[in-house]
Amino acid sequence: MRHRLWITSALLLLGTLTACGSDDKAAAPDFNDADVTFATQMIPHHQQAVQMADMAGYTATNPEVKKFATAIKAAQDPEIKTLSTWLTTWGKPVPTPDHGGHSAHEMPGMMTEDEMSALGNAKGRQFDRQWTQLMIDHHQGAVTMAKTEQSTGKYPEAVALAGKIQSDQTREIAALQELLAKLPR
Repeated sequence: MRHRLWITSALLLLGTLTACGSDDKAAAPDFNDADVTFATQMIPHHQQAVQMADMAGYTATNPEVKKFATAIKAAQDPEIKTLSTWLTTWGKPVPTPDHGGHSAHEMPGMMTEDEMSALGNAKGRQFDRQWTQLMIDHHQGAVTMAKTEQSTGKYPEAVALAGKIQSDQTREIAALQELLAKLPR
């Protein structure tokens, strides 16, 4: 009886230890270089959109422009956090707003420093029109990046977020184009 109890205890302990063991393959998130590129590039891309949204918050004169800016910031701030979490989980560096580097401006839809400066100096109707056109261009770049992730990414959550970005920003592009057509010159 004592022998049977010992064997049962040993088997239970072995089962517990096996369950607690780590299988690196099972524990590691299933991602590839395309997922890392998507997250690494979309963070500064979204950060720039949030910066532009902040500018519109205090400079835009058109209430629809301000409304778009608020919605863009509300959508993209949480996405930045999600993308950052993935990179951290994957053991990859998270880009910071001040370390986007010159290569950040080479991403689709990214504004140059001169374009951002010109937008910052614009006022009134000029700001509203310029902001709306730049945001259309910016969103088109995000859609391009999202399509690439959907076709080459492996991490299911990243591919799903890319699909959401493509859908949301395609819809916003159409609405921004309508707004631009209505804005006074």
